[in-house]
Amino acid sequence: MSKSKTSSSSWLPQFNPGDRVEISSDEPGFRGSWFAGTVIRREAKNPNRYVVEYDKLYEDESGEKLLQETVDWVELRPPPPAEKKKVQLKFGDEVEAFHSDGWWEGAITAEHADGKFAVFFRSSKEQIVFEEKELRLRREWVEGKWEPPFEQRQREKEPSKLVKRESSSVNNAKSQGTNSTKVGKGEKLSEPEAKPNLPEEVVKFTQGMQVEVTTDDEGFKGAWFAATIIEPSGEDQFLIEYKTLTNDDDTEFLREEIRTCHIRPCPPETIIVDGFKVMDEVDAYYNECWWVGVIAKVLINCKYMVYFKDTDEKITFKQADLRPHQDWLYGKWVVPSKVRIFVLLTYY
Repeated sequence: MSKSKTSSSSWLPQFNPGDRVEISSDEPGFRGSWFAGTVIRREAKNPNRYVVEYDKLYEDESGEKLLQETVDWVELRPPPPAEKKKVQLKFGDEVEAFHSDGWWEGAITAEHADGKFAVFFRSSKEQIVFEEKELRLRREWVEGKWEPPFEQRQREKEPSKLVKRESSSVNNAKSQGTNSTKVGKGEKLSEPEAKPNLPEEVVKFTQGMQVEVTTDDEGFKGAWFAATIIEPSGEDQFLIEYKTLTNDDDTEFLREEIRTCHIRPCPPETIIVDGFKVMDEVDAYYNECWWVGVIAKVLINCKYMVYFKDTDEKITFKQADLRPHQDWLYGKWVVPSKVRIFVLLTYY
C-alpha cells in the first residue's frame, strides 16, 4: 500500500502580483496563525507556489527588510471581508484574535463584565484576554468561498506516525520547541505577563472517577488515554491508572502522576444517526488512545478515511472507532467548527 499527496479538489485559486493576502504557517509556534502580506509573483516552474512578502515580519532583527517566502497556494487566502452587521460574540465561539501583528485561531472561554473576552488557544494551551475589537469570527476559505457564508451566523508512505505509547516510554524526554526564523512583532504565542482569572472548573476529580488523560511526551501530544483517578498526589496533581497501558512486566495496569491540566472527564456520548461527513472533526481510536483528525473521505460499509494534520497522513477507520471531537475548556465541552483540509493523501 502506497501513499501520495494530492489536492482535496480540482479547484485552485488564482493570485496575481500585488494581491493582498493572509499567509498561514505550519511552523511550530505559528500554527493556527494568519499574517497579512502581498503576492510578489507566481513561480514559473511550479504554478501552485507563490512568492509573498509579509507586512510585519522581517528577515532579521534589524527590521530593515521585510521577509519574503515561497509558499504553497494552500497557505494563502484573501483577507476576510468585514462582517455585514455587528456580531455578538459569546462563549464557545470559534474566533481569530489579533496578537503580535497576526490573527490566531482560538475559542472564547469566558465573557468578562468589562466587555472583554478570554480566548483559549489549543496550539499553545494558553488563555489571553482580548477586547472585542481585537476579535473576529473564525471562517474558512474553502474552494473560493467563505465557510460559513458571511450572512450566516457562526454557530454551528511509512508506518503510521500515530505511534503506540509503550509503558517504558512514560519517562522519555519531553518534546522540545523549535526556533523560528521569522523576526518581528509577529512572534509565536507566549505566556502573557499576567494570566486572566479563569472560570472555576465545574468538575471536581475524585477517587474512582473515569477520565481521559493526555501527555506532553514526544509523539503523543494531542492523544487521550482512558484512565481512572486513584487519589490526589499533590497540588493540582493526581495519581491515575491507565485502562489500556500496563507496566514493564505486563502484570498490572500502569500508574502515573498527572497534572490536573492534563486530565478531563470522559466526553459525553453522542449518537451519530446519519454517519460522519467530509470535513467533520473527529477523535479516532488508534493504538489504545484517541487522536484528533478530520474526515477526508466517506467509504462504503460505514468506513471513513481520517486525515491527521500533525503527521500529514490518512488512515481508514470503522465508524465504531470514531466519535465527534469535542474540547474540554474550563469546565465545559465545546464543539469546534469545521476545519480546513488543505492536503489529502490517496491510497492505492
